[in-house]
Amino acid sequence: MEIATYQLEFRRYQRQFQSPLHTSHGIWKVREGIILRFTDATGKVDYGEIAPISWFGSETIEQAWAFCCQLPPKVTQEMIDSIPDTLPACQFGFESVLEEVGDGKPSLTYSGLLPAGEAALGAWEKLWEKGYRTFKWKIGVGAIAEELKIFAKLMQLPVSAKLRLDANGGLSYDQAQLWLQTCDRFAENPAGTVEVEYLEQPLAVEEFAAMLELSRCYSCAIALDESVATLKQLQECYHKGWRGIFIIKPAIAGFPSRLRQFCREYQIDAVFSSVFETEIGKSAALKLARELSSPNRTVGFGVDHLLAPEDSQWLERLWSTH
Repeated sequence: MEIATYQLEFRRYQRQFQSPLHTSHGIWKVREGIILRFTDATGKVDYGEIAPISWFGSETIEQAWAFCCQLPPKVTQEMIDSIPDTLPACQFGFESVLEEVGDGKPSLTYSGLLPAGEAALGAWEKLWEKGYRTFKWKIGVGAIAEELKIFAKLMQLPVSAKLRLDANGGLSYDQAQLWLQTCDRFAENPAGTVEVEYLEQPLAVEEFAAMLELSRCYSCAIALDESVATLKQLQECYHKGWRGIFIIKPAIAGFPSRLRQFCREYQIDAVFSSVFETEIGKSAALKLARELSSPNRTVGFGVDHLLAPEDSQWLERLWSTH
């Protein structure tokens, strides 16, 4: 039986944020990644995307580029299957090229990402007008006293809204307790306030035991994000006893097939989320989200307003300028 081979080409891209993205990890100005192009024996062309975030737990863009550069001009399924777990964004990018991205599943609703700090108070309304009803707000970026004041104002959004708080692992244990206590107080007196759906990754990855303890002490749900960046981490946290919410960023999680198998076997409460990939990576990630998302969870792909828009010729231009 003849082994299917694919002509491999790849190009790096850079995409500017409209305004620098502020998180507890720092300031992010440019999204860099790699677009893969496979051509099969019939001339059919398919694309994939490698969109690493090294500070989140994936390989660096340079490690991904070095991996691509050492590959032969033609690749096989066997080569793709052998990509090591230290390159999860490469695993996703290469395997997703060969997955059918077709729709045929129920449409998803997105949560909109608000800017950090006081800018959130002026940003939610535009997203509301576009149909967003769930909002995510980055915390752990400024002074906690100021953020709590802004939070109290955000709680006066229309009552049909939901709010997600994302600390990106930037809180101390005492700060995390204060946020959870504050959320619980609002929940006890819900009249006129929005629902806080969860507090995302309050503590650093190495403080898993403390987050597990906090999840048992407060009513406000906690979601793991950086702690479960890759499938290996996801499996470890599950087997250590986490039964709360898992934020899954498919583009850095690893092989889609293995992620699919894990989610189906354990029926975890999963929220699928973007890593600011292009439409190529987004299509592959949303395919998994449609299959595997918890039915009551909005997916975290409402980020297009934060990036410089792609024009219809960007992919053609990427190939023609190299």
